[in-house]
Amino acid sequence: MSIITQIDSGNLSYDDFFEIAMHCSKLLSTANSEDEMTVRTIAIHVLNNWGKMPHELYPVWTDIIESVGFYPYIWKNSETMNIWSLSDKVRQKTFLSDYLSSTYLHKEQKKLSKYLLSGKNVIASAPTSFGKSILIEELVASNKYRNIVIIQPTLALLDETRIKLKKYNKNYKIIVRTSQLPVIGKGNLFLLTAERVMEYDHLPPIDLLVIDEFYKLSLKRIDERADILNNAFLKIVGKFKSKFYLLGPNIDGITPGFAEKYNAEFYKSDFSLVDCNVIDLSGKFDFSLSERSLDKQKLLVLYKLLDKLKNEQTLIYCSTPARARRFAKGYFEHLCEQGKEPNIKLPLIEWINRNVNPNWSLSKELAYGLAIHDGSLQKHIGASIIKYFNDGLLWCIFCTSTIIEGVNTSAKNVVLFDGKKGGKDIDFFDYSNIKGRSGRMMEHYVGTIYNFVRAPKKESIVIDIPFYEQNRKVLSNEILINIKKSDVQPQVVDRYNKLYEIEPELMKIIKKNGTSVDGQMNIYNALQSDINTSKYHNIAWTQMPKREAIIYILKLAENNILNFKSKHAVLSYKQLALYIEMYIKSRNIMSIVKNIYSYRLKKIKRLTQEQKYNQLDCAIEEGFHIYRHWFHFTVPKAFRVIDSLQRYVCEQNGKKAGSYSYFVQQLENDFIRENLSILIEYGIPSDTVKRIADRIPLELDEDGVVEFIKHNKSTVYNALLQYEIDRLNQAL
Repeated sequence: MSIITQIDSGNLSYDDFFEIAMHCSKLLSTANSEDEMTVRTIAIHVLNNWGKMPHELYPVWTDIIESVGFYPYIWKNSETMNIWSLSDKVRQKTFLSDYLSSTYLHKEQKKLSKYLLSGKNVIASAPTSFGKSILIEELVASNKYRNIVIIQPTLALLDETRIKLKKYNKNYKIIVRTSQLPVIGKGNLFLLTAERVMEYDHLPPIDLLVIDEFYKLSLKRIDERADILNNAFLKIVGKFKSKFYLLGPNIDGITPGFAEKYNAEFYKSDFSLVDCNVIDLSGKFDFSLSERSLDKQKLLVLYKLLDKLKNEQTLIYCSTPARARRFAKGYFEHLCEQGKEPNIKLPLIEWINRNVNPNWSLSKELAYGLAIHDGSLQKHIGASIIKYFNDGLLWCIFCTSTIIEGVNTSAKNVVLFDGKKGGKDIDFFDYSNIKGRSGRMMEHYVGTIYNFVRAPKKESIVIDIPFYEQNRKVLSNEILINIKKSDVQPQVVDRYNKLYEIEPELMKIIKKNGTSVDGQMNIYNALQSDINTSKYHNIAWTQMPKREAIIYILKLAENNILNFKSKHAVLSYKQLALYIEMYIKSRNIMSIVKNIYSYRLKKIKRLTQEQKYNQLDCAIEEGFHIYRHWFHFTVPKAFRVIDSLQRYVCEQNGKKAGSYSYFVQQLENDFIRENLSILIEYGIPSDTVKRIADRIPLELDEDGVVEFIKHNKSTVYNALLQYEIDRLNQAL
């Protein structure tokens, strides 16, 4: 029996714990890194069973835990972990953060902190549970950098960061939107996606760039947003020579020469304050079965497992939103069949029942401590689900990769139910990231991953930096045009020169837009052909477009900026135009949900109540997907790109240009007036913002709106639901 198994059995005697402690002391005396890693793992499991150990041995094990540098845990458990000697106390104090009060860093965190605070450029690879993100806060708290840009891959993660960092608002103005201007009197903290960095026109000199999940720079990993992230790095570091901190998990190396060029430290560590037990259940299943039969087999095992794990926070990874929703509903029905009663009352349930539909399965699942999480959920719903989960009010979430990459949770267990991501088999890197979501520093010492599919083979993960590597077969034109001519390498110089045959003013527009160069040139040529024809009125419009103009723009965008290959919710530009027109008229996404629902019901001849519920769930998912993916991101982006090109074409042809800015702003912000749009950004439901709009003065700017709400809660909060009040309090 291994030492870990012995400890986890919970049946160790005084002598057993003492013997293991002596074994750990011997290993530490070798000064061998592998031996120290073994001791760290043992120490984590001892901490997980701390209450089962004889109290007399606490000092012995405290010494070992101190020796491996687990200072955050010594501070957390200070009632039973006493540091006695003066030298030990002095050493412990050296691991206090220099700028975060009462925050102890572990041994490797402190080492990384010193690199960062010394002004070095750092590329850090460390496990999910390392605590890389707290060092971002330490950098902000240090006030060493006046203007900081933090790029994170999702709006949910950025909002989580904003809430964490808003305490530093005396030293920094926090900027989350391209409409917010920087200030001069204090620092500016830009929390932006890469797309917004490229769109932001008023950046002051940036002193520090932070890119979280920097592996998304890679083109070899095929991330559709890699181009824009590379260009954001080039825009900031190329223009301002900013210091940078790139952080990500489980990376073994980067493109050779990159660190040297930027005088950066590539820091890699396997140091972790949590351990993960791996339980392989894949041998229970017959993978030669059809997907439907295999799912049936796996779900029987899953539901039994979840019954056993009740009250332990668990994520179930599913490959698609549809599968996550189907399996969550299946487990909810399983609990109902067992006679379980709903016993959880959450303010979100009341909000859903009033504003979406009481028959939406999510409303019912929440009452049993269950939830779903995917990219289609409205921002505030997704954020609330994560908060409830982290607060222990929910215990089980069926999720897609949005949780794995997008937010931080306090999950103890992860179930790898599916082995695909985006239609492709997950690789070892994806698997490591999913596995890393089990266990959480300062929350759970030991997590568990249950593999319902075979784990990928271990492989070395080397992340390519495309703008530096300039691999001829991989480098995209969209990145190439943003590289300084003096940095262009011989293997791509001919392609670079060919691209720069585009006239300079047009090239400036194409670079800023950040989408396909070929696609933008196709649109430019089409606009040149149409500008002096009857189609001019579909090009040069202002305010709100008519149906013909919407169709014209979307047709131009198809296969140049956007496509309908996923066949999910929207099948063509004409259908998308219809939904946009419907949304302009109703200004409520539920009108589209109801339209989809009615259409789905008409297609079924003999409707059962169960079918009605299923079709309602599908309609809500599709409607919310249209809202998040199309109305909040893809359509505004397409209209912005074509707007910039039509202005240029109109100027060339001596025509009055149109302006799509008002329409784009209205669509992105749910037709809410401009000074209130910051509330949408902060995750306040749009219906709530509309209801409080007449209570907030028109003349206030975005910052003024936030301050007004804080100081006039009795007026603003009047007649709001508890959920709406909670969202406002959390956000502001």
